[in-house]
Amino acid sequence: MKLRRISFSILILLLFLSGTQFGQTQEELLNKVDAYVKKAMEEWEAPSVAISIVKDDSVVFARGYGVREIGKSSPADEYTLYAIGSSSKAFTAALVGMLIDKGKLKWDDRAIDYLPNLQLIDPWMTRELRIRDLMSHRIGLERADMLWGGTDFSRDEILGRLRYIEPVTSFRYRYGYNNNMFLAAGQIAAALSGKSWDELIEEHIFEPLGMSMSNTSTLKLKDTENAATPHSYNDAKVTPIPWRNIDNIGPAGSINSNVMEMAQWMRLHLGKGTYEGKKLLKASSIKEMHSPQTVIPKGKWLSSLSPVNHQMVPESNFFLYGFGWFLQDYHGRKIVQHGGSIDGMRCLVGMIPEENLGVTILTNVNPTSLNEALMFKVFDIFLGTEKRDWSAEMLAGAGKIWERFRAMQKKREKARVEGTKPSLALEKYVGTFENKAYGKTKVSMENGKLVMQVGKFKGTLSHWHYDTFQLTIQAPGSPSLMVTFTLNAAGKVDELRVQGLGVFK
Repeated sequence: MKLRRISFSILILLLFLSGTQFGQTQEELLNKVDAYVKKAMEEWEAPSVAISIVKDDSVVFARGYGVREIGKSSPADEYTLYAIGSSSKAFTAALVGMLIDKGKLKWDDRAIDYLPNLQLIDPWMTRELRIRDLMSHRIGLERADMLWGGTDFSRDEILGRLRYIEPVTSFRYRYGYNNNMFLAAGQIAAALSGKSWDELIEEHIFEPLGMSMSNTSTLKLKDTENAATPHSYNDAKVTPIPWRNIDNIGPAGSINSNVMEMAQWMRLHLGKGTYEGKKLLKASSIKEMHSPQTVIPKGKWLSSLSPVNHQMVPESNFFLYGFGWFLQDYHGRKIVQHGGSIDGMRCLVGMIPEENLGVTILTNVNPTSLNEALMFKVFDIFLGTEKRDWSAEMLAGAGKIWERFRAMQKKREKARVEGTKPSLALEKYVGTFENKAYGKTKVSMENGKLVMQVGKFKGTLSHWHYDTFQLTIQAPGSPSLMVTFTLNAAGKVDELRVQGLGVFK
């Protein structure tokens, strides 16, 4: 009996201390976060980082570090705006959830019934495509990001061109990230409401959560003083680059926000759809968004350009996708998280619902794994789990990714056949070519060189071998693409094939 009383006393003590990690005050935990952010930020050479932490429905930490633009003195703070990229997808999913709460829509309704323009290459897929499919990355089509990222097509025009996109796997067969399907989900919300996706986000999410600085377009940043400048790595040097407008894919990734306002977004999710006493979403809809919809195989545990995978996070046994959220386990807890990656910007929102804990990290350099390193470190600090130096480990992992990239480049160089020349004089390759999905591309001569305009990108074509040329796009951070011309029986150029885009006739 005495032993039982002692054990009970120890249990009470452990429960009391569990909220402060066995004696550490919240202030001490946050001091650890602060110190680690400064260390990791320096290691990754990030111009700025902003981070907010929500615990038990309170914003316990919100701070900015560094400068909004490298070489300038304007500091970043908790109200500095950054692009959140694909973290916008969860906002679209929430919007759909609100329509479902109102009885205007069901998760398993057919998409074609709301968007007649959304036709896929297979009529059966068109008929069977459900609202649920749009937001769970299992459609089986090529990503076709050039449809929005490389053109000025409108949202509706992008959807209309999806009928020409080829499948890469069977429908619902496996995980395959697809931004265009989230665009479709956003357009369904717009079609049902008679308002644009942007207006709906403003009215139903930003305003109720007090997210007055957040917006859905870089065009709204022109008059905003406190906005971070995007940066990329140019020959290993961090360099400012222009903001990129991606309004045409808005529902999949165009939101700009700050960590203080993203903290309110986390409070809504951790509160199971209730924010400051007001129910914005039913708990059942939040649960559905945070529930598994698609299994992601272990070998595919890759977040954007980050080396975060199952080998680096052995504490996780599964990786899944809900609606706008990745789901995984970590030290016996469920993590609900989603990153965002766009030119010169990275975002990561991560929550452990059973701990009432959430963290948002925004940075203005990309590619980087700094966000993931900070998320897992914050979780470790609050959970009292193993003391790993996530930043150092991920730096090493990123180094291996660059090594593999350089090895691929060397392999491509090795496969190049030296001493060949084009079949025709350069001016014979000039012409206008068309692809049903991506539209027209034009090859012309400028100053004795072949120049190619594909979508809104322009670049120089330099001879690689035979009738293959390398397209070097004149835009920061753009990859070089291989372009191969095909001649017909008459010896004239009949078509060209662009790496990653397909054939242009």
